Amino acid sequence: MTPDPDPRSATVAAYDAGARAYAAASPVAPDSVRADIEAFARVLGAGARVLEIGSAGGRDAALMEELGLRVRRTDITPAFVDLLREQGHEADVLDPLTDDVGSPDGPYDAVWANASLLHVARADLGTVLERLRRATRTGGLLRLSVKEGDGEGWSTHGSVAAPRHFTYWRAAPLREVVVTAGWVDVEVRSGIAGERRESWLEATAVRG
Repeated sequence: MTPDPDPRSATVAAYDAGARAYAAASPVAPDSVRADIEAFARVLGAGARVLEIGSAGGRDAALMEELGLRVRRTDITPAFVDLLREQGHEADVLDPLTDDVGSPDGPYDAVWANASLLHVARADLGTVLERLRRATRTGGLLRLSVKEGDGEGWSTHGSVAAPRHFTYWRAAPLREVVVTAGWVDVEVRSGIAGERRESWLEATAVRG
């Protein structure tokens, strides 16, 4: 049984209710995420503009800025955006499936979507990735991560009490949807991370 006929709205509501607990539970990036951000920053160079999808409590954005990147913080969950604004940051409520992901300042140099697009329905991920590609300059980078597995389902693990809906991916289908969305040089790797020792897929790609 699902807690809501609309998985998207139920998941947003779950994060809305548990935003502060979620942010407090992961104040420091795991070593694997820190290493990815450091590699991301080295390739992009200081001053590069990054669109972050799913900023949550702002942990990743803060590290990217420490490394010289300029980050546009966004999240579909209003409570996360409120937290970011309380910290003194500009932040936008943004649904990458339906809202304008572009910038009046021109295309982004990169998109960072760490553990956020795993809530996007399987049928919608290609649309999201195509929209993000159009908002990124030629040669710009994409980095995303999702949970590895089959199918989809609800979970109440971690610091968020209400059920959230997840879409799980295998490497080959994930690579295919990224390629079909128009990205090139796509690489997908699997790794174990987190206190629950879950298997994750991390995908990187270039805007062709």
